[in-house]
Amino acid sequence: MTDANKIAIKDAGSNEQIDLYQKREKIYQRHLSGFFQNIRVITIWITLGVYFLGPWLTWDGRQGVLFDLPERKFYIFWFTFWPQDFLYLAWLLIIAAFALFFVTAVAGRIWCGYTCPQTVWTTFFMWIEYITEGDRHQRIRLDAQPWSVSKAIKKLSKHSLWLILAFFTAFTFVGYFAPVRELWSDLYHFNVSGWVWFWLAFFTVCTYSNAGWLREQVCIYMCPYARFQTVMFDRDTLIVTYDEKRGEPRGARKKTAEPEQLELGSCINCKMCVQVCPTGIDIRNGLQIECIGCAACIDACDSIMDQMEYPRGLIRYSTENAIVGDKTRIVRPRIVAYALLLVILCGSFVYMVFSRVPLELDIIRDRNALFRENWEGHIENVYTLKIMNKTQLAQNYDVIVSGLNNMVPHIPGNIHARPGELLTVTVTLEVALEELEKRNTTIYFTVKSNTQPSQEVTEESRFLGPFE
Repeated sequence: MTDANKIAIKDAGSNEQIDLYQKREKIYQRHLSGFFQNIRVITIWITLGVYFLGPWLTWDGRQGVLFDLPERKFYIFWFTFWPQDFLYLAWLLIIAAFALFFVTAVAGRIWCGYTCPQTVWTTFFMWIEYITEGDRHQRIRLDAQPWSVSKAIKKLSKHSLWLILAFFTAFTFVGYFAPVRELWSDLYHFNVSGWVWFWLAFFTVCTYSNAGWLREQVCIYMCPYARFQTVMFDRDTLIVTYDEKRGEPRGARKKTAEPEQLELGSCINCKMCVQVCPTGIDIRNGLQIECIGCAACIDACDSIMDQMEYPRGLIRYSTENAIVGDKTRIVRPRIVAYALLLVILCGSFVYMVFSRVPLELDIIRDRNALFRENWEGHIENVYTLKIMNKTQLAQNYDVIVSGLNNMVPHIPGNIHARPGELLTVTVTLEVALEELEKRNTTIYFTVKSNTQPSQEVTEESRFLGPFE
């Protein structure tokens, strides 16, 4: 991307020098509603619903989503994954990274504004603050007042609700790693181990701190996404923009006044866009790294434009090219590249998951003797088979050995494995000496399920004989 295509992104929306160690200025966000905020409410409730209900879902008589670390089993509905399946997690993270690149190149920080966990929980915490302490001007006045019974009750109510929500967030998170119903019963009877108490307290404090106190500081200083987003933006990226040509010069006026006669733009300088911004920036100063693309300023500005009977869209989702009157290119090389990579990665991931055989076979040759000669003069090799049933159902297996003529396998019958069980099976192979054409012969072990014939895995090994 050439310099001409890059978007100038300002830091903190001001040309003033900022001291990184200066005292934080508290942001009092104004409550509002509007088209985009209604969409955010829907996405927030969906996100919270999926998170809080996830561990309570039941699948085949067990918890639908459970990451059982002590047993090293990770249940996701009808799939069971093991530590050996780490490749799938790595693949999924790669897909998530490219999906983020694709979405950012197309629509800016829409992930941050609508579905990022920090945004979701912070918005919920701020809604609690709104119902307990009131709207922006009421909270400013409340903080400026000396302490009183009324102020203490409001503050105590807010922080109590914050802690309750933070605790249930922590409880749900731990419930993804421990059976949530057992956890709830143990918690109810105060029969919880010290480590469980530790993690409950740890995640409660983290949620309470991040969503209740740090808020925009996480987005501005702690999250690296704000810093490297500029390499993914271009002049065709959909972002929250202020139409400077239409809005300037800004200035207050009566509703009945004609802006043209006053030589003013459409912006009445009400600063509503600043008051509703969760990170406290002024979008009129241009695109800034603090902007999370939540569109609160768009809804606020549109409401003012409606009151003034001006056209909407002074602040809107648009592109830099569209704002200056140039053509916006939706389809461009980087978008096509991201889209193709996502299709390939997602297709490969789906194929890998649904074609994986939930059966693992490891073959260990007897290390005590390369071979042995039995009483008939035949050569024997001993193998230990490690057979892991990675399904959620009991399985019966057959073991088939091939690769050597007139070989006599001694295989235990009725190889039965419970769900998730690791079996150890000893197999002895016997071959007459005259049948061995060479000292080292490749053989193949095939383990096949009688219960589900599609589950079959083959591994190779070696049959060793004496020197010629």
